[in-house]
Amino acid sequence: MMRAFLLIAVALAGTTPSLSAQPRQLSPQVRNFVSVDAPVVALTNVRVIDGTGAAPRENQVVVIEGDKIRAIGAAGRVTIPPGAQVMDLAGHTVIPGIIGLHDHMYYSSAAGGSMKMMLQSYPKLFLGSGITTVRTAGSTDSYQELNIRGAINRGQIVGPEMFVTGPYLQGGGPGPGAMHPVESPDDARRMVKYWSEEGVSWFKAYTQISRAALGAAIDEAHKHGVKVTAHLCSVGYREAVALGIDNLEHGLFANSEFYANKQPDACPTVGDSAIFASADVSNPNVQRTISEMVSKKVSLTSTLAVYETSTPSRVQKDQRVLDALMPEASAAVARWYDNAPNAKDANAREVLRKTMAFEVAFMRAGGLLAAGSDPCCLHVIAGYGDQRNFELLVEAGLSAAEAVQVMTLNGAKVLGVDNRIGSLVAGKQADIVVLRGNPAQSAADIRNVVTVFRQGIGYDASKLVAAVKGQIGIK
Repeated sequence: MMRAFLLIAVALAGTTPSLSAQPRQLSPQVRNFVSVDAPVVALTNVRVIDGTGAAPRENQVVVIEGDKIRAIGAAGRVTIPPGAQVMDLAGHTVIPGIIGLHDHMYYSSAAGGSMKMMLQSYPKLFLGSGITTVRTAGSTDSYQELNIRGAINRGQIVGPEMFVTGPYLQGGGPGPGAMHPVESPDDARRMVKYWSEEGVSWFKAYTQISRAALGAAIDEAHKHGVKVTAHLCSVGYREAVALGIDNLEHGLFANSEFYANKQPDACPTVGDSAIFASADVSNPNVQRTISEMVSKKVSLTSTLAVYETSTPSRVQKDQRVLDALMPEASAAVARWYDNAPNAKDANAREVLRKTMAFEVAFMRAGGLLAAGSDPCCLHVIAGYGDQRNFELLVEAGLSAAEAVQVMTLNGAKVLGVDNRIGSLVAGKQADIVVLRGNPAQSAADIRNVVTVFRQGIGYDASKLVAAVKGQIGIK
């Protein structure tokens, strides 16, 4: 049977079989989650949201050959190769694999744990939720992440493609104990040089870094072909843009330049969300920030799902989260859900609304908006947080097609791999998510993941999710 499949692949390629048409080398552990692995697969009668921002297209055919999309188009216009495995997906939608641009491989347990690596559970849950690529925007153990990336690439364990960041670039002062306090510009250069040579592709600066250290880190990173993003506070957005930063995380609420009495290189000591609640997108200072980011091609990562934790009264209980968490953490989050409707968070709700407006305005102005969920804590965990981002982007005013674009092609552009992934185009890598339903009509259908194709191999989403039940917070 395998010989017959290979002969079909040879005929389709025209001469000799391509490397992608050879049997893929996957460990038994990975094979356990595979539901589709044929040399040629045809997805028929399916709705396509292709990641470019174009409107959904009905009654489409997608042909996968090896690890690539061979053809995509309307039924009757795309020839299904003889011998292809045909999947009739009437009532389903396909989108590109989601790219989580601000994701982590750790979780801070709601039961009191702190930044514990989730190297067994998170890769499965990311992939099972439709996230085929992640950038770990801030690492507490870059070596473990580099090693897990290598194991995924070799087919030893199941998970998404990973872009690994180096250790956080944090300044001195109070902060998470997992971060080295960068003492000087030379110290920043030393860290960046070392970890660039070790194989990370990004760095993330954090809340208390100085302008001098941030500028040195950016300069050194660019010398090594590596990029820098940041969750800022001590440095304002326009200051970071002037220093040559590549990407900024979290949007409006992380920009301290709106504090009237902010001191240079210092994070304001008193958080006053009212400042951000009054920061309307029509404010000249806000418009100036957007304009400078757009003109310098500095991308922005939306993390609305983690922002929403500050507005508990509007958060809906997600049983999937409780099922995935270890029992102690699940009980703590369940209590949080129970108390959430009584939260006094009117001001935080306004901040969230302004944050949404800021991100939409940035995108409408020509800015490159991508997304990630920051699955660090409480109810925001791998995969499910990214799905919630989609729902919140639609709530913010984007069409479903635009929200898919933000979470797929735009993320690929930030990573510099949009020639390979991020949209459903013939010739690109077959990273494809099959959803039951129509997210263009009901945003919540983004949660109905059936099959996730990564490099042309289809994984059973339900098996991946079942494998992590009760594990988040443990491993």
